[in-house]
Amino acid sequence: MRHGDKINNLGRKTAHRHALLMNLACALIDNKRIFTTLAKAKALRVYVEPLITKSKEDTTHSRRVAFSYLKRKETVSELFKEVASKVANRNGGYTRIIKTGNRQGDAAEMAMIELVDFNEIYSNAKSSAEGTAKKTTRRSKGAKKETTAKAKKEDTAEASETAEA
Repeated sequence: MRHGDKINNLGRKTAHRHALLMNLACALIDNKRIFTTLAKAKALRVYVEPLITKSKEDTTHSRRVAFSYLKRKETVSELFKEVASKVANRNGGYTRIIKTGNRQGDAAEMAMIELVDFNEIYSNAKSSAEGTAKKTTRRSKGAKKETTAKAKKEDTAEASETAEA
């Protein structure tokens, strides 16, 4: 029985699962976005987010810890240079999982997992939407009466001007 077992084993033995997550994490850090199954994406999030948190503090110890998880020198240096500088002011939630439907062959649920701060399209659209959206407030019925009273005054003023002419 698997009561209380929080780890998704992904149908693999331990060594195979660690190798899979290591390769997925390296691909995510290198490419900033990958397509995989939903279960693998959820397992990858748990694997890679603590590494990104460790990359904020650029010490020898944190680099060695990251290297023990990733086993690829170029990926570790990219994690500590590019990724850490982008997520420096973020307190977590470095990845985003978006479901993309089912795979054609076996109908497995597919998902795209990406690093949040590297999606320029989404962040630009969100910031422009926030900038252009005008904040509206609810008005009471009394405000309507005031605007109609102003409109009536303008109409009488125009009528008097035309009458004088």
